[in-house]
Amino acid sequence: MTDQGVLYEVTLQVEPALAPAVEHYMRSHHIPSIFRTGCFYNIRFDRAAEGKFRTSYRAHSPAALERYLKDYAPAFRAEFQVDFPSGVSLSRETWTARQEWQTE
Repeated sequence: MTDQGVLYEVTLQVEPALAPAVEHYMRSHHIPSIFRTGCFYNIRFDRAAEGKFRTSYRAHSPAALERYLKDYAPAFRAEFQVDFPSGVSLSRETWTARQEWQTE
């Protein structure tokens, strides 16, 4: 059991025709750029179905997430909006880890 800090999740529902381009953008540019901010120690990108993606960002503390949201998120969101002005709906949630189980 470990305490894993704060989890910030962004879910993307993408029109099917845009899904390959959005996935490529997220994996090759957007997520690596966010990782370089140093605000998160782990980022995971998942696909549930064609056109539905989730990005999970793990921060060690609420302060680290707040730094990302204040100092970096506005520019990343604006950049994403330029490249994908329509066809993508987003939802965001912040989770506080309570406990985690894993095998060694």
